Parts: sequence; structure tokens; C-alpha cells
Amino acid sequence: MEVSVDISLYPLKEEFKKPIKQFINKIDAQSKFKVKRNNMSTSIFGDYKEVMNWITDNMEESLLDDENAVFVLKIVGGNYYRD
Repeated sequence: MEVSVDISLYPLKEEFKKPIKQFINKIDAQSKFKVKRNNMSTSIFGDYKEVMNWITDNMEESLLDDENAVFVLKIVGGNYYRD
């Protein structure tokens, strides 16, 4: 099953840009998913289990690095990637 996942990361600290950039860079470097970015979120498109496993592993790593962060996920069944 394919999914589209919209992820927003809100580090609750003054230096908030670095953790966001690090998370986005991980998506680019470590995943094989189609990715779209905008000003407020990053969307990942791919197989449900692969996407969710990747998100679970990498969200945990980000939360361990920076406990004061909020992730917001929107998950839609189906791959809605458009060039």
C-alpha cells in the first residue's frame, strides 16, 4: 500500500533551524522515497511499511537528540506525489 506523509518538525528552542535541516538532510541522504518540501513541512511518498519504519527510526533519533521538539504527521492512503 502506498502512502503520502506530511511531516512538520517544530524544535522548541531558540536555535530551531539546525534540527529541521538535519532531519530534511537525512530524508534526502538515507531514504529512497519521493520527497517534496515547502516552507512548513516535508512530504514523503512511498510504500506504507517502508515509510513508517523510516519515520519511526529517524523520529526517535531526533527526539533523543532534542527532547523539546514536536513532530506533526499527516498520513494519507495513496501516493499523491506530483512533479
